[in-house]
Amino acid sequence: MVILVFMVVSIPISFINPISGEFRDPPFIGLFYLAVAGIAIIVLYSSYKERKDRQKANARRRSRK
Repeated sequence: MVILVFMVVSIPISFINPISGEFRDPPFIGLFYLAVAGIAIIVLYSSYKERKDRQKANARRRSRK
């Protein structure tokens, strides 16, 4: 969760200079795309992990019957 917050915060930092508050003339496009890719990876991994845990719980519940 903390890493996800850092990824979200880095998106505006790629376009705005945090010290002066002005827009960057050449924005850090690489930082923007890395942050978006990081967010996508975190969301996909967490959903994959949740699905696997749910499958294990369902298998355990079926085996009790």
